[in-house]
Amino acid sequence: MRTAAILPVKRFAQAKQRLGASVADELRLALARAMVADVMLALAQTDAIERTIVVTGESSVAADARDAGAIVVTDDADEGQSAAAMLGIGRALADGAERVLCVPGDCPALDPVELERLLEAVGAGHGPDGPAVVIVPDRHGTGTNGLLLSPPDAIAPSFGPDSCARHRALALAAGIVPRIRRPRSLLLDIDTGADLDALGERLAGMSERARRTREVLALRDPPEILSFTTTA
Repeated sequence: MRTAAILPVKRFAQAKQRLGASVADELRLALARAMVADVMLALAQTDAIERTIVVTGESSVAADARDAGAIVVTDDADEGQSAAAMLGIGRALADGAERVLCVPGDCPALDPVELERLLEAVGAGHGPDGPAVVIVPDRHGTGTNGLLLSPPDAIAPSFGPDSCARHRALALAAGIVPRIRRPRSLLLDIDTGADLDALGERLAGMSERARRTREVLALRDPPEILSFTTTA
């Protein structure tokens, strides 16, 4: 089954503004880039994903994505995650993808084994089961950290606050009963200092994941920049 991952990445100057109170600007930008790199690596290591489509207006991400073998769709408009995801879905459809998995660039602990299991949950959007929508909520249960669509245009993505409920409503309006899945490594995205604390706890028990993110966090000044301790 032809499966594409869609990874929207905003320009780093605009990324992770809510971390400003917890992370110095230089580290914030380095952390954003490191998390994207770790997500791209996890997607590349997931056998069920045939290709990754990175949608971005950030030139450094575009270069890293091409080096990693991903397809780059330039996002000149930079109108947000939903619009970027639609650009990626358009490219996936043009390339013949049968389903897409939309994921954010700030889930650095992403586990390919969990992604494989998630992708086993849905077929190609035809046959007796028809189209499918699988929603992965964030750890608070309100946002959306993963959206698996089969076919890729089953619904239009609508990320942002309270997007989990919105995606459920969109699926139901399209005559599709949505499914909720909660792979642990995709529940935690990094927006706030509290999320950084949770990431520190997560990485302390996961020595095999998020190498680039760990390297950036190891450069921090703990008393002044971040409030937690992790192992390298």
